Amino acid sequence: MQKAVKQKHDFGCGPACVSFVLGLDYDKIIKELGATKAKQKGFYCRDLVSVLAKFGYDYEYNYIKPKLKKRIYKPGVIVFIKRDKNYPAGHYLARVNGGWMDPWINFKKDDNIKNARAGFRKRLPGKSIYALLPV
Repeated sequence: MQKAVKQKHDFGCGPACVSFVLGLDYDKIIKELGATKAKQKGFYCRDLVSVLAKFGYDYEYNYIKPKLKKRIYKPGVIVFIKRDKNYPAGHYLARVNGGWMDPWINFKKDDNIKNARAGFRKRLPGKSIYALLPV
């Protein structure tokens, strides 16, 4: 199984998921998207779809309606979970066979980015509201 990708910036979960899906270095994706946004603001789905396209991957993003729900369980899909008390800015995760790659799996226990660890989880830690899907 592919190794989980750890985010290195407070708002770097999206780039880490793109890095994981593409099998490329996190820093290469950050260079394309911009480190300032990764440190201060975060990324919209369109930002991630745009960088995926730069590397030759055709993705679209959609709000997850009931008829779309089944499609998020295919490997390579990236989802954004809703902002809540556990994830005040929301969070991106990438689908793998049988689970989800979480670029900051220990966030609830330690919200210091320097101590971030990546890993795999069986279930999403919140309600998914957007999906980046391969076309």
